[in-house]
Amino acid sequence: MADASKPSLVRAFDSAAIAHAAELVAAGEPVAVPTETVYGLAADARNAEAVARIYAAKGRPDFNPLIVHVRDLAAAKRLGVFGAVECALAARFWPGPLTLVVPRTTDCPVASVATAGLDTIALRVPGHRAMQALLAETGAPLAAPSANASGGVSPTKAEHVLATLHGRIALVIDDGPCMAGVESTIGRVKDDAVEVLRPGPVTAEMLAAASGLPVIGVTGSEIVAPGMLESHYAPGKPVRLGAVDFADDEFGIGFGSATGDYQLSAKGDLTEAAARLFDALHAGAAGAKAKIAVARIPGEGLGAAINDRLSRAAV
Repeated sequence: MADASKPSLVRAFDSAAIAHAAELVAAGEPVAVPTETVYGLAADARNAEAVARIYAAKGRPDFNPLIVHVRDLAAAKRLGVFGAVECALAARFWPGPLTLVVPRTTDCPVASVATAGLDTIALRVPGHRAMQALLAETGAPLAAPSANASGGVSPTKAEHVLATLHGRIALVIDDGPCMAGVESTIGRVKDDAVEVLRPGPVTAEMLAAASGLPVIGVTGSEIVAPGMLESHYAPGKPVRLGAVDFADDEFGIGFGSATGDYQLSAKGDLTEAAARLFDALHAGAAGAKAKIAVARIPGEGLGAAINDRLSRAAV
């Protein structure tokens, strides 16, 4: 594991930085790299010790499985079993912010610690150039949860990574802010329906149109995919949701006509709000005010993913 007495190195994205990252991955060290959703903490998913270093760096509960990133559908099929519906969803949304939970293949080389001992695996083909470059350079499937301390606010900028992992990992690849700003949608095909295990940029309506199946949300205590812990994305302060105004001791996160210390989207654009959500929570956590309050966010479309993250941050 990285020497905690040494600062984490930050390198701007280029071929030399990716080559450096690949050397660290080959040595069993996790590195932080951007995706289109959030920055991920990537390690070779086949290397149990390397995956354990992800858990150690994040302080992550070992019953919470990780998403494994691969270059394309062909690579995914070597790790998981894909039916016709999963293939249709992959064809429509990969590369992109959709994770599919499928059964592991019988000869799947991914370490069981990466899947928390489950007989399923969460797979995604990312669209971001940095993660794709690292996948190509390493030739490995990469387990990559968000690059932050477990339970904290997910990172959408390199400085967010450093806020909780500085000195705990060797390298951060900086390629600017993430475009989507919230983690991938996680879906599973089961009983002639698509289950949404975690809302994200690919909405229920989009999944229904692509699959031709009903789409249902899943609730409950069973952890079958990343991001299902009830308390998650915590900024370390009390969070009040649905605010119409803000108290003097509250860091106000506004939306639309509700203005505050940080504006998610003055024009009420949910895509813009999602991209700025975690940056807003980081700003509130770092601010002097003792509490955080967030304006009401509509629940339709991408608003479902935003409200999911906010509800877990407020627990």
